[in-house]
Amino acid sequence: MAIPRDYRLLVPREWFRIDLTQDRWRSQLKTFVDRQTAGRHVSAELTRNVWATLRNTAEAGRARGAMEFFLLATSQDGSMPASLLVSLVPMGKTPADPQKYAAWLETREPDGSERCQVSVVDLAAGTAVRVLRDTTLDVHVCMPGGVGYLTLSFSSSLTGMSGPMERLSDAIAGSLRWVM
Repeated sequence: MAIPRDYRLLVPREWFRIDLTQDRWRSQLKTFVDRQTAGRHVSAELTRNVWATLRNTAEAGRARGAMEFFLLATSQDGSMPASLLVSLVPMGKTPADPQKYAAWLETREPDGSERCQVSVVDLAAGTAVRVLRDTTLDVHVCMPGGVGYLTLSFSSSLTGMSGPMERLSDAIAGSLRWVM
């Protein structure tokens, strides 16, 4: 099967997109943080903490192949937004078979860690490994051509990853399409 040139993902308009492949990603992130705190009584300390946490998340993501970072303000107090980090994970040591990948991910979970549900699901874009935790949902979609996995890492520290946020994340993941 051919290797895709790109992907398409439907993300609601309310989500702020940051292109991590461009040098201007830091200024885009600063714009988001400034918009979240403008006109609100948000302490400078909280603003600095949110900025630092988001910057560190973006930098760590870039080091692991992240290409896009989406942010959704879920609170009015300027605290941590819900997020989606889109990354390319090359095959390397990663099992190519999604069932084996799911089993491999389950063995990497430390004993006594938070609730974790690993499952294999079929999406329009292909077979995916879905890893649900209390505040995160990772969807690893096997790319055509055996290139690797496109990983959609959702995080919602404020509302948690259940109910509406989980359904929204699943809908976004389900919208993934390959451009051949």
